[in-house]
Formats: sequence, structure tokens, C-alpha cells
Amino acid sequence: MKILVTGGAGFIGSHLSEALLGAGNEVWAIDDLSTGRAGNIQHLEPEDGFTFVIDTITNETLLEEAVKWSDQVYHLAAAVGVRLIVEEPIKTIETNIFGTDLVLKMANRYRKKTFIASTSEVYGKQADRTLEEGDNMVYGPTVKSRWSYACSKAVDEFLALAYYRKSCLPIVIGRLFNTVGPRQVGQYGMVLPTFVRQALLGEPITVFGDGSQTRSFCYVSDTVGAIVALMEHTEAAGEIFNIGSDEEVSIRTLAELVRKKTNSPSEIETLPYDVAYEPGFEDMQRRCPNIAKIHQTIGYRPKVDLDGILDRVIAHMREELKNEGLL
Repeated sequence: MKILVTGGAGFIGSHLSEALLGAGNEVWAIDDLSTGRAGNIQHLEPEDGFTFVIDTITNETLLEEAVKWSDQVYHLAAAVGVRLIVEEPIKTIETNIFGTDLVLKMANRYRKKTFIASTSEVYGKQADRTLEEGDNMVYGPTVKSRWSYACSKAVDEFLALAYYRKSCLPIVIGRLFNTVGPRQVGQYGMVLPTFVRQALLGEPITVFGDGSQTRSFCYVSDTVGAIVALMEHTEAAGEIFNIGSDEEVSIRTLAELVRKKTNSPSEIETLPYDVAYEPGFEDMQRRCPNIAKIHQTIGYRPKVDLDGILDRVIAHMREELKNEGLL
């Protein structure tokens, strides 16, 4: 099968490209390297059947050629990370909405089954229970740029579902919950690689807010496996699925676990959101998925628990820091 992966040099995109190649598919990856890294897919470039192009998905001529060539499209290209969202709100909105609009337009033109990577952020401030796909979205005011990412990805979902309902375009939407693993960097606000790097270097581990907010983390191989399985399942078309783990942990506890597992002398320091991001920044107190729907559809359960995730991320980060000459 011929498969197009947008954002193919990103953290998740590179692992997805690797898995698809390993299953005997041809893969064409497109990435502008704004948040992806060429090093993520360097080991794939010598492989037969792998093509990588550095360009933006808003290059309509290139995108049309790639979609026409493909049998399936996995659309992961997006502006991601809380820090990038706060610092580059225009880029966030334009990349996410305009890029997805073009992908769907081309996929519809050539009738290609398409996976749309969405996010747990679309739930907004909903926090009273584990999050189900049919729950309401609760956002803050438009003066808070924090919510531009959530809104832009919600628009992506509306667009995708509109194509499904009006044109019978086979689409699958996955809302990803804090995917973590090798190749993820903390540059744009990703908490786990940031904590691990700080702990290994003996730097203060910086917890934003008071640390009582909870999250759930999903290892990248579990995320990728779920995405591929959903695309292979005929009854997944036109549906939205949470993809993540329902093992919940507070950010303060996460910092303590990282410090313990790395035997780090680092102190844990709290940093107000106003200082970390921008005045009046709003965060979700809780974000944990209900994964009953995806379990019923493809039998999904995450295979790597939080303890295993920490061991793997720490081992990978340790090697990276050694290669950088920092350990």
C-alpha cells in the first residue's frame, strides 16, 4: 500500500512512518521541519519505499501529487505544543485549519481514506470526569490565546466530519492524549521530556502551577498501533476516537517519580502559569480519556504502563545527553 504521512518527521509521525514501512508499505512523508526534526527519520531514508520531502502541506501542487499517489493519508502535520501555541497563535490557526482544509480537499478529490490527528485539547476545560468522545467542549474566552489550538483542531474535526457526511469521504479522527516516547523534545512545552532532561542534568524540575493538575500518558508505540488499527477497521470511518491511557497521575507526582527513577539531586520547583506562559494563562485541571469506544472497536488497551514509559523515556534521554556530551 502507498501511504502519505503529513508531519512525517515529527515525533509521532516518524514513529508512524517507521511502523508503516516495517509492515511493507511505501511511505511518502512531508514535513516543513518547523517542529519536526530531520534526524527523526534519518534512519528511514535509505529504506526502499521511503520518500521524504521538506515542504509545507500548504504547497498545493505538492500535496495534490502526494495524495493522488497514495492509497491512504495520515494527516499529522500541525502546530503543536503549548509554548508554540501561546507564542505563535496566527501560525497555529493558519497551519491547523488551512492545512487540514487542503488535505481534506485533495483526499476528497481522489477519494482517499484519511486519518485526522486531533487532540485531547478539544475538550477544553471539561474536567469533572474521564472524557468521552461525545462530551461538550468548554473553552475560555478568545482573548486567551491558549484556546486557539483547541478551537482550530475542533474546526478540523468539523471539516472532516462534513466531508464524511456530505461526500462519504472515509475519514477517521483520533484525539491523542499526551503521547510520549523517544524523539519527543520538551522545546514546545512537552512535560515529560522536560522533567527527565532536567532531572538527569541535576537542574530544578519545574512544575507549572501547583502541580495538582492530572494527566495521562500514552507510549508512542501504543498510539501508533491504535492509529493504524483504526485505519484498517471498516467501521471506524466517520467516527472520533480517544487514543491514550486511562492511568492518571498528577504533575507533581510525575516530577517526583522522575526524580526518584533518575536518582537525581534536583529540587522540584513550582512556577506560576503567568510566569511560565503569559498573564492569565488557563490550564485544564484534569485530562484523562475514557477509552471504552476504541476498546470496543479494535480491542485497544495500552500495553506500556506509566512505570514502563518512564523507564523507556529516561533510558532514551540518557543516551541523547551522552551523545551531546552532557553526561
